[in-house]
Amino acid sequence: MASAIIHLCVAKEVNKYLKTDTYNLLLGSIAPDIAKQIGETKEISHFLDHTNEDDIPNIDRFLAKYKNTLNNSFNLGYFIHLLTDKYWFRDYIYQYIERFTKNKDKKRVTYTAIRDVIYNDYTNINIDLIDKYELPLDIFYEEFRQPVSEITEIPLDKLNILIDKMGIIIEESKSEKTFMFDTKDIEIFITNTVKYIIKDLEILGIEMRK
Repeated sequence: MASAIIHLCVAKEVNKYLKTDTYNLLLGSIAPDIAKQIGETKEISHFLDHTNEDDIPNIDRFLAKYKNTLNNSFNLGYFIHLLTDKYWFRDYIYQYIERFTKNKDKKRVTYTAIRDVIYNDYTNINIDLIDKYELPLDIFYEEFRQPVSEITEIPLDKLNILIDKMGIIIEESKSEKTFMFDTKDIEIFITNTVKYIIKDLEILGIEMRK
């Protein structure tokens, strides 16, 4: 999965076109990750198929249930999270894994095998991304406002746990040379993913306000 900070960056950039409620959109864009904080697996919150070895959300399954609720900024942020993960796995993660492992026999290294390495590296690039995209971090320090949402895959009343955890992650982030990801590569991913998501939303008839 893309990091929470990457999710926030993508959602913020998409919102330049949506111009919807920032607080709820950004909250929705990290909401699926509450599963880890409350000791649950991602299968339900991320609409994963058990037969898929990667963590690619089943977008069609989400839309079958919630397509008609995407006028809700929180739900839309949730959807943007799932789309970001889709493109993360489809277009980017394995080129980074191959670069890191330098696997000479060309065997495919799974994301799961080096997940911890990836998450450690996320921490190293957080500060760069926060500064580059001027993320509004007040969401993590102001009083928590529980969203109104039809989404039942996560406990909405526990999202404050995720908010508190994100505040800690931001405080612990450090600006260091990364050993797997390059910040410029991540910026390219964010730029491309924003374009893909805007196209996806336009196909669904969600209005863009340029």
